[in-house]
Amino acid sequence: MRDSAVLHIKGRVLVGPGDDAEVAESVRDELWVVDGKITFQRPAGARDVRLIEGWVLPGLVDAHCHVGLDAHGAVDESTSEKQALTDRDAGALLLRDAGSPADTRWIDDREDLPRIIRAGRHIARTKRYIRNYAHEIEPEDLVAYVAAEARRGDGWVKLVGDWLDRETGDLGACWPRGAVEAAIAEAHRLGARVTAHCFAEETLAPLVEAGIDCIEHATGLTEETIPLFAERGVAIVPTLVNIATFPRLALGGEAKFPRWADHMRQLHARRYETVRAAYDAGIPIFTGTDAGGSLAHGLVGQEVAELVKAGIPARDALSAATWGARAWLGRPGLTEGASADFVVYETDPREDVRVLTSPRRVVLRGRVVA
Repeated sequence: MRDSAVLHIKGRVLVGPGDDAEVAESVRDELWVVDGKITFQRPAGARDVRLIEGWVLPGLVDAHCHVGLDAHGAVDESTSEKQALTDRDAGALLLRDAGSPADTRWIDDREDLPRIIRAGRHIARTKRYIRNYAHEIEPEDLVAYVAAEARRGDGWVKLVGDWLDRETGDLGACWPRGAVEAAIAEAHRLGARVTAHCFAEETLAPLVEAGIDCIEHATGLTEETIPLFAERGVAIVPTLVNIATFPRLALGGEAKFPRWADHMRQLHARRYETVRAAYDAGIPIFTGTDAGGSLAHGLVGQEVAELVKAGIPARDALSAATWGARAWLGRPGLTEGASADFVVYETDPREDVRVLTSPRRVVLRGRVVA
């Protein structure tokens, strides 16, 4: 599967978040790829050398997507393959799959497909989530299901923290405090981190105080809860390309649930303000698209642009999809001996992040794949 040629990458290799003046080793002039690995040492006697020029970033990270899932539930392997290839060709070479009912372990055997960190299958309250997506259970079973998914996943478990409550006609928390505390403690005992889907305001503090590691979407952050997140170091993945769909969702549901529809519109209206406030408070922020449900794959470049639109400086928005995200997930970037997973661009992405939507070359496991 791997090209026999040695790759010689020349241009500007962005190995860290700073610029030349701030961090001496943040930018290199070249790297080499030998036997699928990165090296900054010119290989002796190399033959059949292929030259690639441009601006280089580590393979992008989509920290919230769903390979193996569509709007109706699990999909077949052919569809899963197309989803993964779409992400790959967009430069997303490391995916945190934030819940899927499909078994995608076969992807790990494919050298031409992105690396996936799985959170197992969603765990939701009975009849409080999208049909066919999640284990739908009651609180007394939460610890057992979290333990099972902690063992099944790759170091993450995904809860549905809140959803439409048909009795109140608005968003509402899904789990009592005691059940969540016990479940998170069990996941941590098994070496897994826990994240949760959360739109609403009142869901957040109990989950953070229970020890959760990350919140997906986090549209309900307020001036009361932002300091709590910052103090505990709880990360957020805003999925702004998904939050953009809230007005359409509200329109479709307002006849039956007008209170919920109005709430969703309010969360949408302040989405950029919410993300900027989280950034200003020092909350760790990472890129995720929520692809695989109703959204297409391959949108990670657009998500970075949305972070910039929210007021996050370009270098930090890039870090949320590259250096910072990889460190958070425990995966290497552009370091000596690491797998050669990187993307080459025509121009400097620090100057205009929109270039991320147009990779010049994609290199995965040392092979030019796109």
